[in-house]
Amino acid sequence: MPSSDEMPTLASLRRNVRGRSAKTPKPQASLFDTLPPEPQPPVTASDVIAEQARGLGAQVTTVRPKSKTTANPRAPAPPAEARVWSVGDLVREVRSLVERSYAQITVEGEISNWRPAGSGHCYFTLKDGNAQLSVVMFRRQASLLKFKPKDGDAVRLRGQVSVYESRGQMQLIAESMEEVGQGALLAAVQRLKERLRAEGLFENKRPLPAFPRCIGVVTSLQGAALRDIVKVCRRRHDAANLLIYPAAVQGPRCAAEVIAGVNWFSTHPDRADVVIVARGGGSWEDLHGFDDEGVARAIAACAIPVIAGIGHATDTTIADAAADVCAPTPSAAAELVTAAQHRIEERVLRLHARVMRAGSYELLRAKQRLSRLSAEAALRRLRDSLSRREQRLDELGFRSESSIARTLRAHRARLTTLSARLQRQNITLRVATDARHLERLRSRLETIGSAITSTRRQNVEKHSSRLDALSPLRVLERGYALVYGPHGKLLRASTDVVAYDNIVARLSRGSVRAKVTSTE
Repeated sequence: MPSSDEMPTLASLRRNVRGRSAKTPKPQASLFDTLPPEPQPPVTASDVIAEQARGLGAQVTTVRPKSKTTANPRAPAPPAEARVWSVGDLVREVRSLVERSYAQITVEGEISNWRPAGSGHCYFTLKDGNAQLSVVMFRRQASLLKFKPKDGDAVRLRGQVSVYESRGQMQLIAESMEEVGQGALLAAVQRLKERLRAEGLFENKRPLPAFPRCIGVVTSLQGAALRDIVKVCRRRHDAANLLIYPAAVQGPRCAAEVIAGVNWFSTHPDRADVVIVARGGGSWEDLHGFDDEGVARAIAACAIPVIAGIGHATDTTIADAAADVCAPTPSAAAELVTAAQHRIEERVLRLHARVMRAGSYELLRAKQRLSRLSAEAALRRLRDSLSRREQRLDELGFRSESSIARTLRAHRARLTTLSARLQRQNITLRVATDARHLERLRSRLETIGSAITSTRRQNVEKHSSRLDALSPLRVLERGYALVYGPHGKLLRASTDVVAYDNIVARLSRGSVRAKVTSTE
């Protein structure tokens, strides 16, 4: 018998009920006594709630039979008759039991599928590696939050466990929320993504083929994503073929089947030109299969380009990063792969529409001209045409006269210029000009020659005066004489001669010969 702190499973409760029925001939009726021992009834809403509570490890008090004095007043009096519960009564009974047993609890887990409503209430799922629990936080409590929760946040919640009667689903009514840290699952996914990026798995993106003949699709046959892809391809590129590889897009088989599909297209590159890996929107848990390392490596190693169209625009998986092109939705993936064909078709349609509009417009104008056509109108148009042509002739005449006048003026100016140049080249004028120039040069030469001669004469006279002043003859004129010895050497001292030497004295006029009688 489990203790009051352990949560009993549905099977153990049934065994306990059958054991008590065998030992006691008239047991007291309780909630679990109403279940017949054999055969076992089908799973009801209460069974699902009990199993959810057991999977979450919630603290549920074991319900034991009470004495006759404290019997449940709602239990049927005859013990032999089983009470038939309505769904609403049963769910309300379970809700009452759960709310009394788990009025104030604290639970930790990771936020997933965070959905704030327009009313201000917030709905999300709290999960760990083994189970998940629906949570609602009403507007008043949500307004008191000190941070903005998001998917992947690890939080600690305080609140009351209850049952949402409309769906028969157990939920936690949260009264407060504290942030613990990044969720373990999201952290593991982020670490894997960073490791694959460091390996270069997300590099070397390949371009998509412009006009694919066959498009491979890896998705579920029952999903809306396949219908969207088929609809878009038929609308935008009806000539393209679709080759579908069915695969689970959520659950434990998702990663293996997606890997198998991508590998099949990689080993058969002649069967498709491009591969779309797609699924519709969903919660983070639904898309978690596309965060598998094997899926990312299979997409990166695929022999043909891969487009990932997983979830909605806000959903991001590792498969999106590994693909050659990441589309926000499956429909967007189909639009990307058919973009070139669709652009050509749209351009052809636009050109066709323009041609049709232009043809219709010209046809309408021709019809209007034909409807206005008459003899009088034709004659008036002929007169107008002649008038326009006469006006054109007048304009051409004016332009011709103006052109001739400009030409004559240009020739006249040219003639004047040439005449002036010829006049400058006349030989008579040149001779007269040269003669005048020569006369000016002769006059300048005579003037310069006279000035030079006068200057030279003055210099000669000046130098002559200086030479005369320095000449020995001038000294002789003052009474001096030059005396030469017997050998014709000028005497400067009495010791230069001896007695009886013949000497010559040169005077200012003439010379005198004498003989030395004595020296002093």
